This record gives sequence, structure tokens and C-alpha cells, in this order.
Amino acid sequence: MVSSDHHPRGFRGDLPASGAWKPGDHVGDRQFVEISGGRPFVLAGGGVLEEVIIAYETWGTLAADASNAILVSHALTGDSHASGPEGSGHPTDGWWDELIGPGRPIDTEKYFVVCANVLGGCQGSTGPASIDPSTGTPYGSRFPTVTIRDIVRTQALLADHLRISRWKTVLGGSMGGMQVIEWGVMYPDRVASLGAFATTMSASAQQIAWSAIGRTALALDPRFRGGEYYDAEPGDGPYAGLAIARAVAQITYRSEKVFEERFGRDLVDPRRVFDLWDRFQVESYLDYHGEKLVRRFDANSYLVLNRSMDLHDIGRRRGGIERAIRRLRAPVVTLSITSDGLYPPYQQTELAEAVNTTGGHAEHVMVDSHEGHDGFLLEVEAVGEAVDRLLELAEDDTP
Repeated sequence: MVSSDHHPRGFRGDLPASGAWKPGDHVGDRQFVEISGGRPFVLAGGGVLEEVIIAYETWGTLAADASNAILVSHALTGDSHASGPEGSGHPTDGWWDELIGPGRPIDTEKYFVVCANVLGGCQGSTGPASIDPSTGTPYGSRFPTVTIRDIVRTQALLADHLRISRWKTVLGGSMGGMQVIEWGVMYPDRVASLGAFATTMSASAQQIAWSAIGRTALALDPRFRGGEYYDAEPGDGPYAGLAIARAVAQITYRSEKVFEERFGRDLVDPRRVFDLWDRFQVESYLDYHGEKLVRRFDANSYLVLNRSMDLHDIGRRRGGIERAIRRLRAPVVTLSITSDGLYPPYQQTELAEAVNTTGGHAEHVMVDSHEGHDGFLLEVEAVGEAVDRLLELAEDDTP
């Protein structure tokens, strides 16, 4: 029998109330810029932020004419640390570390690479865990709804700060790919090529459904406290809700074949096979990833950014998707993972077809992999080849 005060998943009791970076923590390789210029930043949904700070990292050297700049956009639980080792200020290795660096597909001896933590995130950029200047306390539940378009606007302001008028390419996968498409639609003259990997032009009903389950699990954690948990002691925050939301997502990120090959029906302790809450190995894997996320992420940021993905629709208030796509001027490379059940290949095929049908240039890359949606992070060689082609197209492009 599980006691009433113990979560059946058996998470560690010392997990932080929030894994958000906060002033006073080691900055690592982050740089910071206040991009709102002392003016209120009005969001697409009507919310207003009095101050917007963006945390970002860079690699390589910017050319005198800023012609070698590349913007890399991260996915839902990513951050600005796209390349580099785990260490002070960075709880994990760079999420695309094998792709970015000297001699790698995104060669930092040749290109100047930028990755910014998104607006609404929790690793240095303004988000729910940030201090609201009007109250002196974290925004918490008062943080407004953010859209992918809002995120891209902050990145454009960051580019202005860096004196980059035009990116050689903008690329990313999943939520990062959503940002890529919006860059092409919002700022067609500021991008020379676009790499939209494992993503979509608008969130599907099934994608929204998966997101809704995760967000609901998080919000129903009694320690979530309606989003006002930042003063909670370790072990008294919404770690269970966030970990379960992550577990739901983790299932959609990998394929059935991956789970079967790695775990099958193996138990953590075969001697306890008939105990109600004993775990199969696959459950232990999900718990591990849940706890890992809790230590570096924030529950409110998860809700905000997950919702921004559901709201993603490049045709909204633009007269539909076709009219939005007609705004694109840069060549596009789309990439699919054959086993991706969350962002299935037809969505990237539709994007490429839409671009070509409306007179643009798009090329579609199909990566045969059983890694599932996470293949855009794991299939480094194939993704690197797509990046090579993307940069070739950028070289051929003229403003």
C-alpha cells in the first residue's frame, strides 16, 4: 500500500521547486541583452511585458559584413546551450553539440552561430520564473501567453543588437522548426535559407491532444499551487506534475521499436513482479528523464511554451497558410524522420510542397531512422548532410 503523502512514482524528495536559472547562478557561456528598449513589449495575445531580457550564446567570429551569421532555434525544453560541454551554469551538454563546432557541419571556424533561449523560457530569458519589475516577485501565473511569433520578434531584436541584418540560415527542429518557418514569413528579407526539421506549418489536433494531457497532469499536481510555487522548499514544488508531463512527451519523442529494443518487458526488480507500484524498466527510464528535466526546467515555462506550440499556425490572421507561404523568399530544406509519430513526415512534405507550389524552392530530406521524433537530435550524420545542403543554397542565394 502506498501512503497518501508519497507519489507512487517514487520521485526523489530533494527535487527543486523550479530548475530555472536565476540571477546569482553561474552564467556559464550565456550573454544577456535587454531588447525591449525601455518600451513595453506587446505580445500577439494582448499581454504586455515591461521588460524583456534575452539570454543567448554565440560561437565563432562574426564577419565584418555580418554575412556568416547562423541562427539556431531550440525545441520545447532546450535552451541557448546548443554547443559545449556540461559544466558551471549548464546542466547538460549542448543539445546539438555534435553538429556545431570546429570542423562540424555548422563549422564555427567559418560561421558565427547564435542560439537564444526563447521568450517564456527559464534559462536566462524573460519567463514566468523571472522577476516582474512591477511587483519584485516572480511572474508565476501572471506571465502572459506567448506565441512563436513573439519569440521570433525577440530574436529579430537580438539580431539588431548584434548588427546582423540577414542570417545566412535559420534552422531548428520541432518547436525550433516552427520558429524557422515564422522567420521566413515574418522577415523574408532577413534570411538566406531556412532549415525546418521535424516540424509543421500548424499544430495538428493530435499534437494538441498530447500537449493537453501533459499540461493537465502538471497543473493537477497539488504542489503546483496555481503556478505560485517559487518560494517552496526542495521536495515541495510541482516536480511530480512536471515529471509526468515530461514522461508523456518522452513517449511521443521515441518510436515503439526503440522502447521494445531497449526495455521490452524487463522489470526493475523481478522479485516484486506482483507489487502494485513496482516498475518495468521503461517506467524507470521515464522517471529518470522526468527528474532530469525537473532539475533544469520550470513548470510554468513548460506550460507557456507547450501552449505556444499548440497556437502555432502560420496562416492565422494572414488569410490562410497558402498566403503566408507566399511570403517566403528564401530556399527551404525540410527534414523528416521516418518513424516520427509526433510530427509525421507528411507534415514536412506538405511544407515543401506548399513552398514549391507557390513558386518558391524547397527540398525535402527523408531520414530513415527508428529513433522517432528525437531523430532530428540524434541522427547527426544525416542531419549534418541536410545542413550542408542548406548552406549550399544559402551561398547560391542573392539578396
